[in-house]
Amino acid sequence: MRIWRLQELGDPADQLRLVEEDAPSPGPGQVLIDVEAVGLAFPDVLQCRGMYQVKTGPGFTPGGECCGRVAQLGDGVEGLEVGQRVAFLGNGGLAEQVVHPAAGVFPVPDGVSAETAAAIPINYCTTLYALRDRARLQPGESVLITGAAGGTGTACIQLAKAMGATTIAIAGGSTKVELLKEIGADVVIDHQATPDWVDAVREASGGGVDVAYDPVGGDTFHQVRRCMGWDSRLLVIGFVAGIPEVKTNHALLKSYSIVGVHWGASLAKFPESLGEQMRTLLDMAAAGTVDPPLYPPYRFEDAATALQDLADRKTHGKVVTIVGS
Repeated sequence: MRIWRLQELGDPADQLRLVEEDAPSPGPGQVLIDVEAVGLAFPDVLQCRGMYQVKTGPGFTPGGECCGRVAQLGDGVEGLEVGQRVAFLGNGGLAEQVVHPAAGVFPVPDGVSAETAAAIPINYCTTLYALRDRARLQPGESVLITGAAGGTGTACIQLAKAMGATTIAIAGGSTKVELLKEIGADVVIDHQATPDWVDAVREASGGGVDVAYDPVGGDTFHQVRRCMGWDSRLLVIGFVAGIPEVKTNHALLKSYSIVGVHWGASLAKFPESLGEQMRTLLDMAAAGTVDPPLYPPYRFEDAATALQDLADRKTHGKVVTIVGS
């Protein structure tokens, strides 16, 4: 069996190696899965570099979002069948076969491809948690999305639209702008053509947005806070451009909330929430309500390149690696 392993902390292109190892065997309560597709995200890059909240080291295997077919059932497993397509969440997915607890795999409805199922767990679950549970988004409200052409940004556009909101998307360059128009963003602003886009957002939202979804951070965060409307919610999703210093007097003056979104930590406190989120989103994918836009999928042999391209912001949409079929 082939599996990607980290040699030392550093950039994926430099430190990931594809190696041969013995295939794993499922223990009681586990299933062996033939992996078909793996979704990749920026936390995978941070973990390779040793910069994520959960520390890693040599031997680490990236790939936290997977879809595949059940190859073998461990003792005591019920409710699953060999050959059944399932999606699951957990590090170590960049391998041809993976053992996973049966309680943490979720059947994929007919008509949902392996690539689509692998694109859902992190981006869409994070965004569902952000919009529904943290922002309490209501129909008719406006949502500003930065980094909108990335995996979380496109997920936010689709879920916000499904919840009846108006979406204002920020991205850079004609390719990304066209992608966002294709997936249904109501307003798209090219930050390369309009570096100071705050006035454009205010105009589009009638003075200020109700919710902002910011996975970028850095200087972008300070433009976002100038776009906030009265009694609005600024969702802190991530820090691709760095961790900003927050001026709390501005939040006081406009009476908006700065809301942290740590989806991973929420699963530790409410472990049953993952199953509810995954079932909801897989059903939405089967119905066509959500349809993750995929960057052209990478071969399994090119997974290190895929992660490096993601790190270098050469991709858009969701990055997926095809392992098998």
